[in-house]
Amino acid sequence: MSTNEPLRSVRFSDDERGAWSSDRPRRDGAAQRPADISTRCRILSPSDRLRYSPGSLLLLVAPSAAERDRFAARVIEDRNAYLSLDKVRALLRGRVPAEEAEQRAVELLDTAVGKRIEAGETVVLGVDGLGVEAREPYVRMAAAVRRPRHVILLEAGRDEADEEGRAALDELRRALVAGDLGSEGVQTALRLSGGTVAEVKKIVFRPPPRDE
Repeated sequence: MSTNEPLRSVRFSDDERGAWSSDRPRRDGAAQRPADISTRCRILSPSDRLRYSPGSLLLLVAPSAAERDRFAARVIEDRNAYLSLDKVRALLRGRVPAEEAEQRAVELLDTAVGKRIEAGETVVLGVDGLGVEAREPYVRMAAAVRRPRHVILLEAGRDEADEEGRAALDELRRALVAGDLGSEGVQTALRLSGGTVAEVKKIVFRPPPRDE
């Protein structure tokens, strides 16, 4: 990811644009509602090999960024597809003033994710935060161009979270198990905890094999 590349905004349809500012006025003066991207969310079971369609957006969500990144490094076949705010922060360290670094990191991450999604490339994103607000912008980016959207909840590192973080984790777990992430536009969800984390050996992004 080049830090010298000029930023550009991701293009959305008129309906999708409304999702970024719920108080954006319409011509008649009423607030424009976010586009409805809700869908049916299928709950997956852990497996040693997980296969997703090429061009998918896969969000890795965990209470511990370190555990999340270790998991990604171990199982993601295409390591170039993995992006996170921490990776961008590391790229910017010492290159921009400290007071600008965080905003610049967020902008660069959003731009990189948007470019890959628009180009039909796979994105595996390590999400900072457990709330819907951390996932929604990226899910909407993918939904706007009809890319598959998936979530893996990795519960490793729960003990590192504070009380608020554990409450958010419990809320996300309940929503996932109930299939409620479909209301966010997520099409499949997988929960990994305990021994099921080690059970996953590889995540690939390939078309399903043809029947012989």
